[in-house]
Amino acid sequence: MPNDTARKGRWVKTDPRIFVLDVCIFQGPMTEAFMEKNPSICRTIEMRGDQALEELHFAIFKAFNRKEEHMYEFQLNGEGPMDPKADRYVLPTEHDMDYGGGKPAGTVLQAVGSLDLKKDDIFGYWFDFGDDWFHQINVLEIKPKPGRGKYPRITDRIGASPPQYTDWD
Repeated sequence: MPNDTARKGRWVKTDPRIFVLDVCIFQGPMTEAFMEKNPSICRTIEMRGDQALEELHFAIFKAFNRKEEHMYEFQLNGEGPMDPKADRYVLPTEHDMDYGGGKPAGTVLQAVGSLDLKKDDIFGYWFDFGDDWFHQINVLEIKPKPGRGKYPRITDRIGASPPQYTDWD
């Protein structure tokens, strides 16, 4: 059955390349004890180039065992995560919003393969604008074609997943 995009008469460009991404939490509401036990909290995720940033979000959500959805955005082409000059890719409902830094570059419906990512590029992912979970995403590798199985997929885990909501007591 065709997806919604195909029903609306728009073709989806196939991009079989596989993007191998290392997603690491570098800031969020975690206790000192948790951070001491888990000095590095990273997940390796593989996804096809024709899959959207939205699908990367869902893979990250699953990889870190999150339970409740919140707003999120990706930042690309900056000096690193949370660079105010970076290009922001936001939820479609937020695309017309101006947060003082100009309008977003695009939405999370943008395919990963269309973002001109290269090996060793770094970009940011901000989840939950209230609790501020900040992630750095490193492009480890871009493979020319997929292996067997479904994408996106989580291929490695370093560190425990922090609770989405910290009990500070």
